[in-house]
Amino acid sequence: MSHDHVDARRLLCPLPVIRAQDAVAKLQTGDLLTVTSTDPGAKMDIPSWSRINGHEVIEIIEEDNEIIITIKVNQDA
Repeated sequence: MSHDHVDARRLLCPLPVIRAQDAVAKLQTGDLLTVTSTDPGAKMDIPSWSRINGHEVIEIIEEDNEIIITIKVNQDA
């Protein structure tokens, strides 16, 4: 299992979701992806995209004007 990170700070919708989608395409089932964003919309957009695509949101943390979302990848979705 690997744990990858996407830095989507200072990017506005829909770029954080697009960057997450691009990263997930390179990962395997069970891998983790953490997305760091400063776009407030990412707090809803990335979990919605994850649910639609069968991935699991493990954690959402808000600190210092950043939203940090960790996703468990499910390529079988």
